[in-house]
Amino acid sequence: MSEVQDRGSTKRLFLKEVDRVEILSLMDNSVDLLSTIDNKDVKPVREWVEDRKGTDWTERYYRSPSAEHGFSMLIRVTSGGKSHSILFDCGASKEGVVSNIGKMGLDLSEVETVVLSHSHNDHSGGLLGVLKAINRADMPIIVHEDMFKTRGVANPDGSVRKRGDFPDEDQVKPARYVKTKEPLLLANDGVLVTGEIPRKMDFEKGFPQQRVLIEGDWKSDPWVWDDRAITINVKHKGLVIVSGCAHAGIINTAINAIQVSGVRNVTAIIGGFHLAGGEYEPRINRTVEELKQLKPKMVVPTHCSGWRGFYAIRNALPEACVWNSVGNLYQF
Repeated sequence: MSEVQDRGSTKRLFLKEVDRVEILSLMDNSVDLLSTIDNKDVKPVREWVEDRKGTDWTERYYRSPSAEHGFSMLIRVTSGGKSHSILFDCGASKEGVVSNIGKMGLDLSEVETVVLSHSHNDHSGGLLGVLKAINRADMPIIVHEDMFKTRGVANPDGSVRKRGDFPDEDQVKPARYVKTKEPLLLANDGVLVTGEIPRKMDFEKGFPQQRVLIEGDWKSDPWVWDDRAITINVKHKGLVIVSGCAHAGIINTAINAIQVSGVRNVTAIIGGFHLAGGEYEPRINRTVEELKQLKPKMVVPTHCSGWRGFYAIRNALPEACVWNSVGNLYQF
């Protein structure tokens, strides 16, 4: 790991406390509209839709959201009576997130900024559809310059499956890309986008199968340096950390969020932990042990965390672990 220990940013930024944060799952790998949730900070979709729109609206207009192998969260922070909304990732398909927005009676016009955790299609594939739905000129899209690389995934036989192309700057107009490797504050300094995340844990080894096309040849590109997360500091509670896929490692991600924000208490870790698949499942036990040391009050493994990872975390942290469904609303 010595070759990568020194890369990444722990630049300290002053992350303001917010009074409230709401995180709504717009896209994930599963929809579960029936199971109960034993956590007062989480509301399933039917419950919060009825609260906000009324039973009459629900019966006439509500339609169940759909799932896909993708990830997207709508994040709203409120402080001093003012709210800011950020869309974190956009799912895999052009229509998926936009369709779920309509089914749940939401309005994307509140979104001020789009943040992409990394370039992989299951997080960025819906970007153009989302931008068309928002229809706002000069909409900032927070990205890392590595997202524009031509990437692929190595197959067992040594061949490489090329990933879909990442949208170029002309395709996203009238929105605009904001490229940064360093940590960045948004929403009146109430939301922190991590910079490049240092790789401290010897078991979190990135994405070994990833390749990048350089001068016509596929080269190894395992570290996914564009992988970033979102961090929010909730008054009287501490950090809420939201990851996309955590190719940097969910423990590396949480440690970096603590270092950059200077806040040690972690109240929730939500998002993809990338513990699914034969290459990643051996990391599960170490990940669980490190999560126990962080002592989060809520852990929500989504998307690429896998059923083995979920059940290991659930067994170790039964009071904290929550199964995510598209439509779940997390309130802190």
